[in-house]
Amino acid sequence: MSEEIMYISMKDLKPGRFVMIDGVPCKVVSVDTSAPGKHGAAKMRVTAIGIFDGSKKTLLKPSDADAEAPVINKLRAQVVSVTENIAQLMDLETYETYELPIPEELKHSLKPASEVEILETMNRKAIMRVVGGA
Repeated sequence: MSEEIMYISMKDLKPGRFVMIDGVPCKVVSVDTSAPGKHGAAKMRVTAIGIFDGSKKTLLKPSDADAEAPVINKLRAQVVSVTENIAQLMDLETYETYELPIPEELKHSLKPASEVEILETMNRKAIMRVVGGA
């Protein structure tokens, strides 16, 4: 598991980046920084959404601390078929087929033969967005 986690500075966290909070890979939504006080460094409050479960998480650390970030692989796949909430996908590099749940916001735009972007980390995959299609 150690090869799937890297360490980044809290100052490098911006909306759209990825961070590990409570062992869950999350996408950063907002970052709030408090001013340094009399007894310590500035604190940063990072709000993020879990990639796989959609849960909202918060991370509070000093701005000079390090945070864990997941190593993310972005893959392209073609939609073979759509059945209710499950999409059958074919990886465009390895031609491997697998099934993934369809995110709520993509249910109406995901059609067979369309191309999607997949995020892979921690031995799990998730559909992120529709890239193109027929």
